[in-house]
Amino acid sequence: MSRSIVRQSKFRHVFGQAVKADQCYDDIRVSKVTWDSSFCAVNPKFLAVIVESSGGGAFLVLPVHKTGRVDKNYPLVVGHSGPVLDIDWCPHDDNILASCSEDCTAMVWQIPDHTLTRPLSDPVVVLEGHSKRVGIVSWHPTARNILLTAGSDNLIIIWNVGTGEPLLSMDDHPDLIYSISWNRNGSLFCTTCKDRRLRVCDPRKREVVAERLAPHEGIRPMRAIFTRDGNIFTTGFTRMSQRELGLWDPTNFEEPIALLELDTSNGVLLPYYDADANMVYLCGKGDSSIRYFEVTDEPPYVHYLSTFSSKEPQRGMGFMPKRGVDVTKCEIARLFKLHDKKCEPITMTVPRKSDLFQDDLYPDTAGPEPAMEPEEWLDGRDEDPILVSMREGYIPPKSRDCSPPLTFLSFLSSPSSYHCPFFLSSFPLFLLFAFLSSQPQLLERLLEEIQNLKATVLSQEKRICDLENKLSQYTNGTD
Repeated sequence: MSRSIVRQSKFRHVFGQAVKADQCYDDIRVSKVTWDSSFCAVNPKFLAVIVESSGGGAFLVLPVHKTGRVDKNYPLVVGHSGPVLDIDWCPHDDNILASCSEDCTAMVWQIPDHTLTRPLSDPVVVLEGHSKRVGIVSWHPTARNILLTAGSDNLIIIWNVGTGEPLLSMDDHPDLIYSISWNRNGSLFCTTCKDRRLRVCDPRKREVVAERLAPHEGIRPMRAIFTRDGNIFTTGFTRMSQRELGLWDPTNFEEPIALLELDTSNGVLLPYYDADANMVYLCGKGDSSIRYFEVTDEPPYVHYLSTFSSKEPQRGMGFMPKRGVDVTKCEIARLFKLHDKKCEPITMTVPRKSDLFQDDLYPDTAGPEPAMEPEEWLDGRDEDPILVSMREGYIPPKSRDCSPPLTFLSFLSSPSSYHCPFFLSSFPLFLLFAFLSSQPQLLERLLEEIQNLKATVLSQEKRICDLENKLSQYTNGTD
């Protein structure tokens, strides 16, 4: 009897599937800037996409559940005076997002839970320290308020965004930095650079602790990410311009753990890593496919699983944190594929017959709670992410929204839903104002709604006047 040579893996049959058309985000003018970032960032609450805009840089932020056609007048986040090059959601607060731009700055934004009614132009903090465009922003995985930026001045700066001050800087790179990835506890990060070197850096010692010249022999851009066990996964090109991937042990850079040639396409391969499943999704710019692999500690170490293919090429890609996937459907990953004018979610699912929670697919995952403060990290402390259980199940995005849509009438008729006495509507006005002044967010939303109502009334008034004029012309003509 012959022995089976098929490798056993619970992820061997993972399949990708695009969502239905009405669950896409349509009429988004994705940025055309020539920069190899993903142009998209997503978390369980929001989708952010860098878009084309006149007069500077802008990006669009939508609640994840707000699918369908996006109004062309939908308010943007506009604060940069040059094109936005990269965006990254804070892992410890789903309402905080960092952006960087050709205007040599990085900015940190607080995105409100309620839908924007006017452009957001005031960042929480502006980080000024680079002399050339800033192309990379990346939050520390476990320490609160620590943000890394890298610019075309070949400088890496690590900031405390709580104070707006730079904590550390490194100028060890002689050329343009292509990518940066923190390791699991944020004690190290790895970089790829135009000088064809892969480096491992210890930011608190301000030194490069390991490096490898030409992990991929081609001269085109490389990408590198840390895996859960401390190895480094890379993508790049061979001398003959074939795309390839590699797996490296940073304590011994002499030989790769694995090196695998893929194809002859030109697009840079952007790797997205799922630390819980130890899987890597490769999305090539300009490709119409997503390949995915499992990384294990047994030969050949990087195992090809399958490819999701579609007809249209991708301009960029967003990767949902594990907290945002639907455990009731055995969804283990969700990618947000950018087309020229829309964003299309793609779900990655493990086929299972049981409706019960699948423990083996969902180990405890990194939660939103930071493991330490900036000062502790700066003093040399290292902590792994604080994990949360996925057993509670998927919370639909609509119920994650902190509050239902507020209208002035609903506020008066149902004040109990806003944690105030049911008879508030019969209160004297001075008490109503006293209550509102103690609820600044609520007051701001009410004022916005009043402005909207005022605009609607004015537009209707104008329409009625126009109709009356037309009617009087008609009646005068018939006389």
